Amino acid sequence: MSNMERVVYQHALINAIKHKGKANQGAVIGSIMSSQPDLRKEAKEIAKITRTILDKVNAMDLKQQTLELEKIGGKIEEKKKVEQKGLIDLPQPHQGVVLRFAPNPSGPLHIGHARAAVLNSEYVDRYQGKLILRIEDTDPRRVDPDAYQMISEDLSWLGVEYQETFIQSDRIPIYYDYAEKLINKGAAYMCNCPGGEFKKLKDNSLPCPCRDLTVDENLIKWGQMENMAEGEAVLRVKTDIAHKNPAIRDWVAMRVVEEAHPRTGTRYKIYPMMNFSVAVDDHLMGVTHVLRGKDHLANSEKQKYLYDHMGWEVPAFIHYGRLKMDDVALSTSKARQGIEEGKYSGWDDPRLGTIRAIARRGINPQAIHELMQEIGVKISDSIISWKKIYGLNRNILEEKSNRYFFVGDAQEVQIKNVPEEVLGVVERPLHPDFLKRGYRKIPFTGKVYLNADDLEQDQILRLMDAVNVEVRNGKVDYHSHTFEEARALKAQIVQWVPFNSNISTEVVMPDSSIIKGWVEPDCDKLTKGDVIQMERFGFARLDKILNDKLIFYYAHP
Repeated sequence: MSNMERVVYQHALINAIKHKGKANQGAVIGSIMSSQPDLRKEAKEIAKITRTILDKVNAMDLKQQTLELEKIGGKIEEKKKVEQKGLIDLPQPHQGVVLRFAPNPSGPLHIGHARAAVLNSEYVDRYQGKLILRIEDTDPRRVDPDAYQMISEDLSWLGVEYQETFIQSDRIPIYYDYAEKLINKGAAYMCNCPGGEFKKLKDNSLPCPCRDLTVDENLIKWGQMENMAEGEAVLRVKTDIAHKNPAIRDWVAMRVVEEAHPRTGTRYKIYPMMNFSVAVDDHLMGVTHVLRGKDHLANSEKQKYLYDHMGWEVPAFIHYGRLKMDDVALSTSKARQGIEEGKYSGWDDPRLGTIRAIARRGINPQAIHELMQEIGVKISDSIISWKKIYGLNRNILEEKSNRYFFVGDAQEVQIKNVPEEVLGVVERPLHPDFLKRGYRKIPFTGKVYLNADDLEQDQILRLMDAVNVEVRNGKVDYHSHTFEEARALKAQIVQWVPFNSNISTEVVMPDSSIIKGWVEPDCDKLTKGDVIQMERFGFARLDKILNDKLIFYYAHP
């Protein structure tokens, strides 16, 4: 059999096996041409050979075809699994679903936290389940006293409702009780080995001497732990000391922390590690499904050991990929450092990815929900961009936001030779698609503010719903009145603000820079929190109403 015949024979067998034993000539030839383009010049010869070989292949039964393909070293490549987008169904029975959102109170929530919060909330709604908010604050060094309130406020803005709230620092005695139960089962032991020494043993799959202590010996040491110094001893959960992942081997459940807790002060000195407190709480709170990042894969395995020791049912663990955001600071520690150094104005600085910064800019919580549902719980990492958020948010704001004129980088302009009859009040709809909302009234006296960029070149401009003007050598003259004339002249349409009837305005941009300008007089009817569309500029949220000006935060174009 020639090389060409061997190629045709392999492709014919593969095609036949895929189609219940019958290969198709056109499909076989197409497969050869797409996978081996260098044979395209031999198309006629291949077609001739294919007709002969197909008779041979199609005369075999499916089992014989499979054996022949194995014999010549061919194989059928498996189709790549297409990762499902959106919210997949939860595994395991869904009756009585209990989920939990468990942030650390080191600061306010950011958009990364929003993924877990929104997904848990959406699943609870889908299965009519229960959502628990659990504040995991068993590391006194990572607690911001203000975070408890900020987390609650951020979830409220997101529209995430939870049915129960627990704070782990209130539950320390519970963890002590289960630590003692674990010791009594012979599943945990007190370890006095220095960290470096234990690591050497662990990395070589060797137990430390403390592992052989009796239950009574461990209970005595456990009772003495409160008087020990930080680092002097830890309580370890027994696992497989030869586990392929050293991180899983005899992990720490309890340790001494010599630091006052912002809520409980110095009442406690022994604190549980995350894997211990989380497993105990998930069991006691009846959590059925745990949504968490794939960086917790090892933690899930650690916690299963505790479940097995205690004879508890293991919840369904659903791991998803990391969430990255272009050009946004998501690190709470780095954001805090920036605030302390004066780089950022606060947790709601527009350059940050915190929920409160996003809210301050006029992003609608519905846009965040839609984004997180679209990303879902896929295991691969996701990169999101402001552009994506802007697109989702724009779809929501287009209908909701009323229109107003804003002129930034404003230049005073006296339009010459304006006829008396075109002076007066210009009326424009608050929204062109919803005329029942009403109209704004903008006085036109011939003296206006225009954006300096609109005056840089000689051209005809159409001042929206007012007049057409001619810009020449920096001077502005009346040209004509109607929109039809402007369209015939292909005039650029620009927004404007009356010189004498206006409101001073500052717009804080996403990079925290400020654009100063003016808005039309009817903006005095706005209330704090309103999101408007500044025509030809973008969407912005009214943040402050001062005696002499309005402060807006820019959302996006």
